[in-house]
Amino acid sequence: MAGWISHEVRRIGWTCVYSWRGWTAAWASEKTLRQWTLANLLSAALAFGLPLTPAERGLILGLGLLVLAAELMNTAVETVVNHLSPERHPLAAKAKDCASAAVALTALAAGLAWGVVIWGLAVA
Repeated sequence: MAGWISHEVRRIGWTCVYSWRGWTAAWASEKTLRQWTLANLLSAALAFGLPLTPAERGLILGLGLLVLAAELMNTAVETVVNHLSPERHPLAAKAKDCASAAVALTALAAGLAWGVVIWGLAVA
């Protein structure tokens, strides 16, 4: 049992290392990730500065993280597509466009949530 626990702790540790490497690689090369991170920091500051319920605050913060996750997946798709198909190809463009659309939809969801929360504050 102790061996299994030790193995799992090491595995989780390596997962954190790989995740951090992915974040720093994307941060270094992707301006949009840096922009979305700034937007999330501003959004979080606003979420904690306004009189929101814990559920509203959690929704805003969670959707912000989903935008970042979608941007990281978009970066992963673009990187793989560019590696496998350096020349222009309709299927490569479709894959990249779909990944970009996923980011746009998560950002739209976050914006919609903010709209509903602000509307609720205004009518209260």
